[in-house]
Amino acid sequence: MSERYIVVASRIRQEIAELERVVSRAEQAMLLAEKCQEHDLYLDSAALNLHDFYSGLERIFRHIATDVDRSLSLGLDWHRDLLRQMSMALPQIRPEVLSTHTSNALDEYLRFRHVVRNIYAFTFDGERIARLIAQVRPLFTAVRIELLAFSEFLEQVHASYSK
Repeated sequence: MSERYIVVASRIRQEIAELERVVSRAEQAMLLAEKCQEHDLYLDSAALNLHDFYSGLERIFRHIATDVDRSLSLGLDWHRDLLRQMSMALPQIRPEVLSTHTSNALDEYLRFRHVVRNIYAFTFDGERIARLIAQVRPLFTAVRIELLAFSEFLEQVHASYSK
């Protein structure tokens, strides 16, 4: 059991490093969009990186749900259920992964990812993208702190089983 925990902790740390790059690319794309007259392509890039930001987090959440919680919803709202699951403490299994505040903030990125997947890029709302980009760095900082704390929990559980 504890081997799964150490694998999940390692995956979290690896994904966080990749997400740092995604956040930086989203910010860079928005800066270029603000400077260029033909800014639509840069907005598309910013939107794609926002999509990747949430998708990367969701990969982490799926690893936690399947390998730690041993429970992953398969219903129509499984994406939203998974995010909610991460803000719940599961007695005898694990503490909450994300605070309610962080989970609520991530919900908008989940909804935006759905938009990116389901409409044409030329119809993106530039103001919404700019707002999400402005909020992504502080949100990522909070998420990183919470996920690293959860990784430490998993590593401590592993260490206690290894004794």
